[in-house]
Amino acid sequence: MAGKKTAKVPRAAYEQELLRLQTELVKLQEWVRAEGTRLVVVFEGRDAAGKGGTIKRVSEHLNPRVARTVALPKPTERERTQWYFQRYVEHLPAAGEIVLLDRSWYNRAGVEHVMGFCTKEEYQLFLRQCPIFERMLVEEGILLRKYWFSVSDTEQQKRFRQRLKDPTRRWKLSPMDLESITRWEAYSRAKDEMLVHTDISEAPWFVVESDDKRRARLNMIAHLLSSVPYHEVPPPVLKLPPRPPSTGYQRPPRDLQTYVPDHAASL
Repeated sequence: MAGKKTAKVPRAAYEQELLRLQTELVKLQEWVRAEGTRLVVVFEGRDAAGKGGTIKRVSEHLNPRVARTVALPKPTERERTQWYFQRYVEHLPAAGEIVLLDRSWYNRAGVEHVMGFCTKEEYQLFLRQCPIFERMLVEEGILLRKYWFSVSDTEQQKRFRQRLKDPTRRWKLSPMDLESITRWEAYSRAKDEMLVHTDISEAPWFVVESDDKRRARLNMIAHLLSSVPYHEVPPPVLKLPPRPPSTGYQRPPRDLQTYVPDHAASL
């Protein structure tokens, strides 16, 4: 369950602070690029906990060549025969890159374990290897931040109902999501066990209360910014050059090209 209910953040205050934080994220991005830093941000939590919406706000104004979101599908037959962490390693950032993991290797500690998609032996091996794997990442110099989005059962069901009615978000609701309703306590136990084994000093978990999506987004972004020792990198001085005089270029007749119909004119 999420924490005690608090008043929702007013939209005007939310939008003003979100823009300020997003401006700081751009500064963070430029620092990462200039310093050759490697940053990985893990987003985990229950279905409909607000991970996707937060990732969208984090990446909204960032350069996709620097900050990319990784959301892997279920493993292929070949990937199932690999070392479990192998498919994630190839998505780790190089120097000057940020990777936002929309779910991560922690699938094994959550959905795979609860739904029986892995064996007990594979699950126990993951719990032993995961802290070692993450310590290796940190020792290699990668900045690793892990966020768990916590949502109450009441709020989760409310969001599921909204997705059922909204054709633009219906794709977000899968049979696996609905199955999670009947396995709420199993997922709770799995989360508790995961934290016991993987909440390590080198890469601790940070819990984001997410019943209020606006508050969750602001809190998560503010914390991420506060946890990285970035500074503003002065941008290069740019000046628009004067447009040169015409050399006689003539545009081809418009009727030689096919234009998109003016749908907006019908509104």
